[in-house]
Formats: sequence, C-alpha cells, structure tokens
Amino acid sequence: MNRFVIFYMIIFLWSCGNIPSTEIENVFPNIVMILSDDQGWGDLSLNGNSNLQTVNIDRLGRSGAIFDRFYVCPVCSPTRAEMLTGRYYARGGVYSTSAGGERLDLDEKTLADILKENGYRTAAFGKWHNGMQYPYHPNGRGFEEFYGFCSGHWGDYFSPMLEHNGEIVKGNGFLADDLTDHAIDFVDRNHKNPFFLYLPLNTPHSPMQVPDQYWSKFAGKNLELKGSDPTKEDIEHTKAALAMCENIDWNVGRVVNKLEEMGMMENTIIIYFSDNGPNGNRWNGGMRGIKGSTDEGGVRSPFMVQWEGKIDSGMIITQLASATDLLPTLLDLCGIHYLSEKTLDGMSLKPLLFNDQAVWPDRLFYHHWAGRTSVRSQQFLLDHQGRLFDMEKDPSQHVDISADLPDVADKLLLEKEIWEGTVLSELPDEDQRTFPVGHPDFVFTQLPARDGEPHGNIRRSNKYPNCSFFTNWTNLQDSITWEVEVVESGTFEVEIYYTCSTEDLGSIFMVKFGDQILDGQITEAHDPTETGMEHDRVPRGESYIKDFKPLKVGNITLEKGQSTLVLKAKEIKGRSVMDFRLMMLKRISSI
Repeated sequence: MNRFVIFYMIIFLWSCGNIPSTEIENVFPNIVMILSDDQGWGDLSLNGNSNLQTVNIDRLGRSGAIFDRFYVCPVCSPTRAEMLTGRYYARGGVYSTSAGGERLDLDEKTLADILKENGYRTAAFGKWHNGMQYPYHPNGRGFEEFYGFCSGHWGDYFSPMLEHNGEIVKGNGFLADDLTDHAIDFVDRNHKNPFFLYLPLNTPHSPMQVPDQYWSKFAGKNLELKGSDPTKEDIEHTKAALAMCENIDWNVGRVVNKLEEMGMMENTIIIYFSDNGPNGNRWNGGMRGIKGSTDEGGVRSPFMVQWEGKIDSGMIITQLASATDLLPTLLDLCGIHYLSEKTLDGMSLKPLLFNDQAVWPDRLFYHHWAGRTSVRSQQFLLDHQGRLFDMEKDPSQHVDISADLPDVADKLLLEKEIWEGTVLSELPDEDQRTFPVGHPDFVFTQLPARDGEPHGNIRRSNKYPNCSFFTNWTNLQDSITWEVEVVESGTFEVEIYYTCSTEDLGSIFMVKFGDQILDGQITEAHDPTETGMEHDRVPRGESYIKDFKPLKVGNITLEKGQSTLVLKAKEIKGRSVMDFRLMMLKRISSI
C-alpha cells in the first residue's frame, strides 16, 4: 500500500482515539541530509583539527552516531549518484564531472523518488551536479523544489545567478547562507508533513570565497597543524577552506536550531557528510591522498547521523560504510520496504545503529577515478598500483606489505579485476546520450556553454567547463552546437545570455534546428568586466565570470526528434559577435 495512504489512515485512526499520537511520529521521520563539497575528514575539530572550531557539526556527532570509516568517491558527481541510488556510480552512467558526463541515467530510481512516492515532501537546495536538462534535473529526480545550481562548481558565491525550479533567479547574499535560508523556510512550510530536505552546500569547493567575518579569524592565524607534506600545502588556501568550513558549521547550527525550535528533533534524522577528500594538501589525520585520489585521504569522509531518542548518543561505529548505504539505510529507518529492480550495492546500516552486537560482514569497497582503482577491506587497502597496506597498523600507507601477505594481495587484486570487469564495464566506451530539450513536464531547458561544443575560433573562458562561457567569436564560420533530442514538439521562446561591447554592437546570428531557423540581433551593448577575483581569498583555477545580460530572441518551433542545435553568426558588425553564457528555451505551447 502506498505510504501516503497509510499516513492518512493513521491520522484518521488517531483522530478517533485509536492510536497514541507518539506512534505517528515513529512512523514518519523527517530526513535532513547535509552534504559539504570538498571538505576532508580532517576539516572538523571533532576529528582532532585544532586549526578550527566546528561546534555544531561536532555536536551532531556527539549527540548521535559517528561512522569512523565512511567512504565516498574521489570526486563530486559520483558520490552524489551513489547516495541517490544505493549503487556504484558507474552503474548509473556517471563518468565525469562536466559536459554531460555527470548525468545520472534516467532509468535509475533515486531516494527522493521513493520518498516522494511514499508521501514525503522533497526539496534540494544547493549544488546538484547530476544533470541539468529535465528529466536529469533535480525536479525530474524526485525533488519537488530545487534552488541552487546544477553544475559542478559556480563562479561567484555572493548573490550569483542561480535557478529556482528551472527558472533563472538572482541569489541573495553569501551562497551557503542563502541555501540554508531556503532550507529553513522549507522546514517552516512543511513541518506538518514528513519531508526529505537535501542541503548540498557548495563549500569549501573553490573559488575560495567566504565573508569577512570568517576570513578575518584566519587571515593572520598561525596554523598549528599542517598537511603531511608541507611543501605541497598552500597555507592561504588552507585558511580559506577552514574559514568556509566554519561558515558551514554556522549554517548547520541554524538548521538544527530551527528543528529544535519547532520541537522536531525526536522525529528527524539528521545526516552530515562530505562528497570527497579535501581540495588541498592540508591536515587530514596523516592520510595519504586528497580529492581525486583513490587513496584513503581522497575517499574517507566524516559521517554522522543523529536521531534524538532513537540512536544512542556518543556511538562510534568502526565497521566500514559508504555512500551506497544511505538509500537502503534511510528507507529501513523510515520503515519503507523497497524492492529494487536493479542491484543495490549498499546495505542498511540500521543493525549497526541499533545493535552494537550486530554480526557484520567484512565488506569490500571499490574506489575508481581517472583509470585508478583501489580496494578497501576492513583491515587492508590495495592501492591502484597493487601495493598492499595494513590500515589498522599503517593508516598513512607508508609500508607496502604485499610481499609479506601475497595471498591477501592476490585475493584483493582478483576482486578488483572482477569489479572492473563487471561494474566498471557498465560504462559505455562513448557517451551516446543527447541533451534533452522540451520535456512536456517541465517549462524550462537550459543549454549552457558548459554543455556546448565550440567550433572555429570560439574558445572557452577556462579549461574547466562547469561555469565557463564562450568567447573569441570572430568568424562567420564559427559556431556553437549542442547534440539534443526534442522530447515533445512545441513552440519555444529562445533567450540567450550574452555580453557585447559598443564597438561590436549589431551582429546578426541564428538559432538553427533542422529546417527551423530563428534570427536574432544584438541591439544593446552590455560589456561588463570579468569579476570574481574581488571576492577570492586565493587565486582560482576556474573561470572568472561576468554579468551576462538576457536577450529574448523570439519563438522557434522544434519538432520531436534528435538533431544538432546550432548557434551561428550571419553578419558580424565588429571584431566579435558576443561572449555567450547560456541559451534558455521556454515552452510556450505544444503542437
């Protein structure tokens, strides 16, 4: 029976005096999942880092259970895919962090899908990073409300361009604070319903931007703890990351305070973790590896779960667990029986949370990125080079013991080869997925520069695509293309986001899809300088940004089917056509 129906049956019986009110709360716990971005295991005072204070996150751990060995992926989008599905990211078609490779296959069912089907209100506020165009968009993956950005990183954290349920909006203040404001408002609006609140914050991912009140504490501070290799540590980068982590901690406290204020703590499961290792060579408990690495430091994440009155406080669980365990665990804690049509790689951690004598298998975890695969058991780690480490005696991976324990090394090597030949092989040699346009269940389709292909002289503003734009559009043969599939025929309003100098004003361009052509012209100059550096605490590697201006081009009719969407100049008045950030297609009508 649908969980939504059961909920109202319980309400009816309770109103008749047949069920105590406390049983309603036990049946429908809320879920608050907070995910940080590029925060290492060592970026918490709870884990021994005296360089900063994270009192609110620490309190979550001390008031609930801490998983001492919790594993995620080496980079962002794979971890998010595993959390959403309970399956290794390769099974879901995720193979990179940008340009479409971050998308989660559409035949995958998400945690939000399942909770929504069972009567939960669902929302995500923050960095999505598993697809932009609907139904890859969070609104198509079970989240009724989304506010934030869908790319892998963002270019400015102070009142930037964002989206709300697909529509472009302007943020309000520092991004992590703004996202938390929306989360708190969601709790206010939905406190009478069971809800799933997903808060994937964007920090401490670069660019390293943080308000003055946090930076001032660290700007002149002498850091007591350093990374394992001080020659590789950028101290100013570390200080910025720690300042951003203290801001995260403040926002976590705001969410918890709201739940306490509303008397919801006993009926709310709160989870906190990060999506990969630290984005820099800073203190991380002596572990080898940072973000992008398949060594311990690249994949071990802080993880804590609090459920007041249900999960004993102060628990430290030493058995291995991973992001794939979250879906089966949360559904189990909520009492939702879910029989997946696909293989689940995770398992419910409920026995560990409620019975410290639980018999638990010695599980193997596989971590893969950029052609490197490591295998982790409870005691050992086989790295991507075939070296074996005893992680109980040598957690920093100093001594290769593969020659001393050849049987263990050979067994893990065999398991690695089997996993690569089965799970990893599910990824296609080449991504054949197009970008969907004009889904009938969604009004907006964004086609950003990130997902486009430049031709001719056009180049990206930066080698990292996620928050880039196209520039140097100087020739009539130049073009920008997207391989798309129109899901349902219709008429769409076309809007582009551009910049153009006064000297270049007047160029005529066209949007072409099959036989349909829509002409447009740049009739208003808009030539802002690049920004972002004024907020950066250390120089960034990603693109700087500009204030791109929207231009309504007109309406175009698109027929259902696959083809190449082309943006091309027809007449160039000056040296360049424009700098281009994104195209927005808004469904006007169906045909």
